[in-house]
Amino acid sequence: MDKNRRIGVVGSGTMGAGIAQVFAQTGYPVVLMDAQPEALDRAAAGIEKSLGRLVKKGTLGHEQVPVILERIARTTKNEGLRECQMVIEAVVESAKVKSEVLVKLDEVTSPACILATNTSSISITELAAVTQRPDKVIGMHFMNPVPVMTLVEIIRGLATSDETYAEVESVTRELEKNPVEVQDYPGFVSNRILMPMINEAFFCLMEGVASREDIDSVMKLGMNHPMGPLTLADFIGLDVCLNIMDVLQGGIGDDKYRACPLMRKMVAAGHLGRKTGRGVYEYNK
Repeated sequence: MDKNRRIGVVGSGTMGAGIAQVFAQTGYPVVLMDAQPEALDRAAAGIEKSLGRLVKKGTLGHEQVPVILERIARTTKNEGLRECQMVIEAVVESAKVKSEVLVKLDEVTSPACILATNTSSISITELAAVTQRPDKVIGMHFMNPVPVMTLVEIIRGLATSDETYAEVESVTRELEKNPVEVQDYPGFVSNRILMPMINEAFFCLMEGVASREDIDSVMKLGMNHPMGPLTLADFIGLDVCLNIMDVLQGGIGDDKYRACPLMRKMVAAGHLGRKTGRGVYEYNK
C-alpha cells in the first residue's frame, strides 16, 4: 500500500493506540478516532511513552519520535476518517458495538476503503454483513502489546475478496509483523486455544487445586510460558476473557467452552484485572 495513503483507527484504547503507533512508525499518516477527547489525550501520551521506551532500548532514534507523533492526527468525528483508504476498528469486544461502528464507517468512507476489525473472536462474516462492502471487510487481529508482538491473525469472512486479503497481508508485512491466514470460526486460532487454558486455570483456582501463584508458576516453570494464565487474564481483562468464552460456547455449541463461574462472578463484581486495579491479583492503579 502506498504510504501516502491514510490509515484510520477507531478506538484509542490500548489496542487502538498500539495499532496507530505501528502504522505511524512505518511511515503511514494515521487518523485516530475516539468520541472522547480525553481518551485521545491518554492515547497520545501512551504512544509517546511507548516510543520513549524504544529510544531507551536503542531501537529508535530520539529524533524520530516527533516525526512519528506528527503523523498521527486525532478526531472525535467519524467524518474525520472520510479520506482514509483503510480503517481498522479497535473498539470494545462486542458484536453490537462493532456492528454499529462498521455501519457508520460504511457510510463515511469511500467504497474502495478496506474496513478491518481487530476483533479477537467475533465472526467476520457477521460483521461484514452489516456493510455494503462485505468483500472489503476483513479481520486483522493484532496481539497485545501491539508494538512488541509480531503476530497478526488475518481472518477472511465468507465474502472477503482475494484482493482485500492480499493487500492486508502486504501491509502487515510492511509493519514487520507476521501474518497468519485464519478462517472465520469462533475464537479463530489464538483465542480458541488460549482462552480454554485460561478458563481451566480459573476452575483450578475455584476448586482449590492450587493457589493463584502456584497455578501461574506451574505454567511458567513447567511449560516455559512467559506469563502465568491468571496473570495473563488480568492483563487481557477478565471481561474480555469472559466475552470470548461466551462467543466460543455460543458459536461452537460445546459446553467445554463454558466460562468458569468464578470468572463470571469476578466480572460481575467489577474485578476486571489490571485496568481496574484488581482481578485475580491486586494492583496499584
